[in-house]
Amino acid sequence: MAYTITHFSPETRSRIDAFFNRFGQGMNAYLEARARSAQIEALEAKSDAELARMGLTRDRIVAHVFRDTYWI
Repeated sequence: MAYTITHFSPETRSRIDAFFNRFGQGMNAYLEARARSAQIEALEAKSDAELARMGLTRDRIVAHVFRDTYWI
C-alpha cells in the first residue's frame, strides 16, 4: 500500500519555495547570459568599419551589450 503526503508544514513549504525561487533565478541569469552571448558574437563578427558606423569599438562591445544591466 502506498501513501501520498499532500500537506506540508509552513516551514517545509517555505523551504521548498525558497529552493525553487533560487533555482528559477539561476535559470533566468543563465538564459539571459546565453541570449547576450549571441549578441556579442554577432557584433564581434562585424568589421571595424561596421562597428564604427554603429559608434562602437571592439573593446566596448561587452559594455554596449550589457549597458542596461551594468554601469560601465
